[in-house]
Parts: sequence; C-alpha cells; structure tokens
Amino acid sequence: MEHKATWSAAATATLHCLTGCAIGEVLGMVIGTALGLHNAATVVLAIVLAFVFGYALTMRGVLRAGLDFGSALKVALVADTVSIAVMELLDNAFLLAVPGAMDAGLSSALFWASLGGALLVAFVLTTPVNRWMMSRGRGHAVVHEFHGQSHGH
Repeated sequence: MEHKATWSAAATATLHCLTGCAIGEVLGMVIGTALGLHNAATVVLAIVLAFVFGYALTMRGVLRAGLDFGSALKVALVADTVSIAVMELLDNAFLLAVPGAMDAGLSSALFWASLGGALLVAFVLTTPVNRWMMSRGRGHAVVHEFHGQSHGH
C-alpha cells in the first residue's frame, strides 16, 4: 500500500500534533511556574499535559468518524506517540538550554519568547520525522483512513 507523504501532509500532521502539545506545554509551564514548582516537576507536568492534549485532539476527530473510545485511543496512541515524544524532547531541551527561561516568571518576555522558540524548533525538526513515518504508513497516516468518514476533515 502506497502512502502519500508529502511535505505538506507532514507539516499538517505536525501542526495538528503541535496544537495539542502546545496547549499542554503552555498549561504545564504556566501551572508549574505559578505554583513555584521545581523545574523538573514543571517539565514533567508540561510533558504529561502535552501527551493528554495531543491524544485528545486526535481522538476527537476519530470519535467523530464513528470509532468507539477504546479504538479511538488506540488510533491516537499509534498516530501520535512518536511525534509527541520527539516534539517534547526537542522543546523541553530548548527551554532548558535557554539561560533563565525556566526561572523566568509568567510576566517575563524571556519565558514566552523561549516557549515560542521551543515550539517552533519542535515543529521544524519533527516535520521530517512525521513525513518519514507517514511514508511508511505509520504515525499520522493511520488517522487519515478515518478522515472523510465524518465531515471530510
């Protein structure tokens, strides 16, 4: 079975993944920073929430296509785990590498600029990973068989 794995399709899949990751990442960083959690605890919280929101966004579309919750969860796990893991590794490494970013407050331009930069780096470097996986029928390619069954997403 041949799989369409254009750069455009890979970028779209990565952007979809990034949306869920960004929601979780920002929430985790905001909550951790607001509560004064240690950097490690803040990063763990951000990663957990990134996976939760990343999977939830994929499941939302697949559930609309008529799959039951268990099947939708399996599709999300197969479709997004590698992409989210790569993205989280990259963006958290970036944040940890920027001097003072993790200790900057929520009102700091350094905090928000670093977070934005981290998400941009994650998007740029995860897109080729997603393209490679999609060309092999893995990753986000799994979700595409369910698109069109609902509203043509």
